Formats: sequence, C-alpha cells, structure tokens
Amino acid sequence: MAETAQGGVARTSVARHGGNGSSQVDQSKSAAQSRFAVPDTALLTLLGSRDENLRVAEDLLDADVHVRGNEVTLTGTPSDVAFAERVFAELVTLAGKGQHLSADAVRRTVAMLSAGTAESPAEVLSLDILSRRGRTIRPKTLNQKRYVDAIDQHTVVFGIGPAGTGKTYLAMAKAVQALQAKQVNRIILTRPAVEAGERLGYLPGTLYEKIDPYLRPLYDALHDMVDPESIPRLTQSGTVEVAPLAYMRGRTLNDAFIVLDEAQNTTPEQMKMFLTRLGFGSKIVVTGDVTQVDLPNGQRSGLRVVREILDGLDDVHFTILTSHDVVRHKLVGHIVDAYDRWHATQGDGNGFDESHPGELRHAPVGGPRGGGRRQGR
Repeated sequence: MAETAQGGVARTSVARHGGNGSSQVDQSKSAAQSRFAVPDTALLTLLGSRDENLRVAEDLLDADVHVRGNEVTLTGTPSDVAFAERVFAELVTLAGKGQHLSADAVRRTVAMLSAGTAESPAEVLSLDILSRRGRTIRPKTLNQKRYVDAIDQHTVVFGIGPAGTGKTYLAMAKAVQALQAKQVNRIILTRPAVEAGERLGYLPGTLYEKIDPYLRPLYDALHDMVDPESIPRLTQSGTVEVAPLAYMRGRTLNDAFIVLDEAQNTTPEQMKMFLTRLGFGSKIVVTGDVTQVDLPNGQRSGLRVVREILDGLDDVHFTILTSHDVVRHKLVGHIVDAYDRWHATQGDGNGFDESHPGELRHAPVGGPRGGGRRQGR
C-alpha cells in the first residue's frame, strides 16, 4: 500500500491479483483499487447538481467509481484505475479553483486525457480570456486553447472549422481583450456580404440596411463582450468598426485587431486584398468553414487555397478545429460528422487535411473511453 498526492488529492492505492503464488502476474487481469479524499470545499462542485458530474464520469470511465462521504474509491484494472485517477485529479483541481464544473467539462476532461495530450485539462478549461458581469469567456477544448495561444503568438492566424467551434467568438474575445489592454487602438470586424441563396437587391431598405443582416452576428457577439450602451459610442469614434469586406480595399490598418469572419466566401483575390491591408502594430485573425461556401458560379474560395499559398510563411499560423471542438448542442457535432461522411461518399473532398496543405477535410469525432460501469452509491 502506497500513499501519494496528486492534484491536491490524497490517494491510497491497493493492487490485488490471483493467489497462485506466481511472481509473474498478468497486469491486464489483476485488480487495482484507489481511494482518495476530496477536500470539503471542492466536493459539491465535483459531484455536481444531483450527482450529475459523478454519473457522467461513471459512464465514461472503465474503472468502477464509488463515493462515500468525501472519499472516492476506484476499482478496476491498473491502467483503468490510473486513468480514472488522472481524470479525478484534473476535476478536483478545477473544482478547487472555484470554477463551476459542468457535465460537459467532465466529458471534455476525459476526451482530452484519452487523446494523450501533454496539456493539463485543468489548465485548458481554466484559462480566462475575458470577464464581464460575472460571465467568463474561456476555451473549452484543447484545440480552442491552442487557437487562443496562436493568436497571442502570431501576427496572422487562421481559425478553420465547422459551425459551433467558437472560432469567431474566441477571436472577438481576444480582440476586446487586446483593446482593453491597450495593445491596439481599435477593432475592425469584417465579413464578405455574399448572397447565400437570397438576392441582396430584393431586400428592403437602404444599402446599409441591406448589408446589416450580414454583419448582425458580429454585433451579437460584441454585445456579449462589451457593455451594449457603449457600442454606439465606440463605433462612432471608430474604436470599433463593423463593415463589409469591400470597405477594406485601399486601406492600411495600423494598430488594429482585425477579424475577417466567414472567410470561405472570399475569392482568392479578395483574400489577398484583405491580408495586404495589414499595417504596423496590427494583428489579423481569419475565420471560416470551408464546407459552407456560398460563392456563386463555382468560384474558388480564397480560404480553400490560402493555406497552400502561405504554408511555411513565418508568423502565419493555421489552427484546424473539428467537430471535437463544437461547443453548441452536442447534436451539432454529430450533424457535422454526418455531413462529412456524406461528402466523403460524394467525393467532393470538403474539409481540411492537416498533412496536405492544399487538401480539405474535417476529422471525424472519436468517441471517449467507453464501457464504463456504474457503481451504486
């Protein structure tokens, strides 16, 4: 019996195996047990409302989980118990930081550790980008954290992935953070105004009123991050500018954080025009989903070809987000995967291939560790 400490959790481990007297023990068939005490201040957060977090952990882990008081007991093969210990150590660390711990956070912790990543899930899920009125914006997946880190480290960053992966929302949060830290003097948010099956000319109103619906998602995200009453003042002063991509032509953008959204609807010529607006002291983030191109007449998407053009260029980074990173309803990730499978049968090659810069695909979701057995409490 050995006493150790990990992630603030005191743990007692016991290994059991067959009593045949042999010194050669089949570790895959041996039984192991680990007991650890959870600090009282973290216990309720760890268990969740009506033990929801615990039930999710039981379903996802192959080790049996039993809780009595503030003591958690894990039973199973040595490898299953060791993995479950790592999961609970990360969850206790998160709970100990005073963070709200949801069932989704439990799932994402298990998924990150199952993927064998070196990063700590507790560090990924506790990285604060922006806080307003008690609400904090944080990355929720490992790829999202790498995306946020890339924005800090590079001048031009591309965030490419399906709907719901937070690529635009996180970019805008970093833009607001940079403005508040006085790293830039202004924020410029832009989108191509491309007709997606509807005719722009038939929309009612002035040119601004026709274009406004295309920019509305950017305003909606901005309202989550900045006091809505201050937005008119910021836009009138030019501190925050939300404009169609066509308005960028001929400009040099200095000391600005520039976000180009829906970049899959740019032509290669528009993408070149936009990227060459970069001025001194500025940062560019380009976001888009290469599987949802609305360009007419079979025009090539500037986002589809730009990686092949800029591959290997210093201070330019591409982050590829997948259905693993969808942070909307979990059904959205399954919908993305279903469309990817359908596209694969059609042979149209939608997506983004990490190993071939010019090729596109989305990686399918891999399920978390399954077959978990639930232990009565």
